[in-house]
Amino acid sequence: MPSVRSIRLPFILLFFLGLFFAACGSKKDKEVTHPRQIVPEEVNNIEGLLSEPDNDSTGRLGAKVKGKLTAPFMLRYQRTDSPYAEFPRSLHVDFYNAAMQVESQLDALYGKYLQNQDKVYLRDSVVVKNVLKGDTVRCQELWWDQHTERFTTDKPVRIYTKDKILFGTGMEADQNFRWYTIRKLTGTVLTEGNTIPK
Repeated sequence: MPSVRSIRLPFILLFFLGLFFAACGSKKDKEVTHPRQIVPEEVNNIEGLLSEPDNDSTGRLGAKVKGKLTAPFMLRYQRTDSPYAEFPRSLHVDFYNAAMQVESQLDALYGKYLQNQDKVYLRDSVVVKNVLKGDTVRCQELWWDQHTERFTTDKPVRIYTKDKILFGTGMEADQNFRWYTIRKLTGTVLTEGNTIPK
């Protein structure tokens, strides 16, 4: 007849082996449920048109070109909940008026287009210029809303006009920079027409 000790040993071994496999199984389950890393699509030398639906005089649906985007490099992340495109090496946008003339231009060293929100986040040396008037805004961070066609920021801004430089914090403007509102004006410097830094 086997001793109590010899009976307990196989049960103890089975118990520890069960714990070992359970631990391995839970580790494996964690690896399986871990979200997959999303690898972005890389695109070089981007050139794209910004447009909105437009009906012509015959009632046919067309598209009205509002602007042209160019960038040396883009990363596109196809996440199901929040897809976005990133422009880590600068971007340039020409905005057109109704006569298809370039009315304003935008430049930034970094941009991020949030597809589900139809908004663009811009940062690092952001410059928006109304080509026809010559007014220019410079700031470090700016949002553009595709639906409202407006720029907004809560950060410091400098606006250069023909005869003055305005300093402030927070701004709202239309995308062609025809009008703008500084939320908190902090200073004004009067200048002569030819001394405006661009």
